Amino acid sequence: MDVKEVDILGDDIVGHWYYRSKAKAMVRFLDGAVPRKILDVGAGSGFFSSYLLSHTTASEAWCVDIGYGADLEGAEGGKPVHYRRSVDRADADLVLLMDVLEHVDDDAGLLATYADKVLPGTRFLISVPAFQFLWSGHDEFLEHKRRYTLAQLEAVAGRAGLEVKYGGYYFGLVFPLAWLTRLGSRWLRRQGPARSQLKRHHPWVNALLGAVCRVELPFARYNRLAGLTVFCLAVRA
Repeated sequence: MDVKEVDILGDDIVGHWYYRSKAKAMVRFLDGAVPRKILDVGAGSGFFSSYLLSHTTASEAWCVDIGYGADLEGAEGGKPVHYRRSVDRADADLVLLMDVLEHVDDDAGLLATYADKVLPGTRFLISVPAFQFLWSGHDEFLEHKRRYTLAQLEAVAGRAGLEVKYGGYYFGLVFPLAWLTRLGSRWLRRQGPARSQLKRHHPWVNALLGAVCRVELPFARYNRLAGLTVFCLAVRA
């Protein structure tokens, strides 16, 4: 996940409509198959693996991020969380890459590296920002390399040796508003530095946006048209 946005939201990230909605979509894309052990790649604060530990019967998480200063041990709801700069092998049945691939030059190479660290049958749940035409100062601030279509993400997974099961777009109902916002930000970008569009909202606005996103949750797996985020579930063959 994007550490810069964690710095912006601080403790508010837990209740922020965007991250709460994305965490709920993550669970929905797992389609009821609760993981036992999680490998969270590019985990940052570990928000998404912590959400799974606290909201499902998942029992353990390994959070891997080169940004960690040292290896640490933690816990979420009494369940162990291991923070590591790297791992050689992983006894995990779910690998998370939540908003990670857009940061690296060789996205398929990174996926293949972690596919080699886990056993066949391990699931990979991946999310990335959608559609290059939505590129804005927000992406530049977060140091993204690219945005993806669903077909492009599925192709990356295939090149990494993964078998794609299904994928879809999320944040489709807020897509028109975000598109207009991005258009405005391109004009403002000419007058100032790149910056994130994520911010704290009034509680009523936060609740409204969260409610809008909940409406599309049941259909996210089948949305192959449009959204702000692309999800893909694949399996290590």
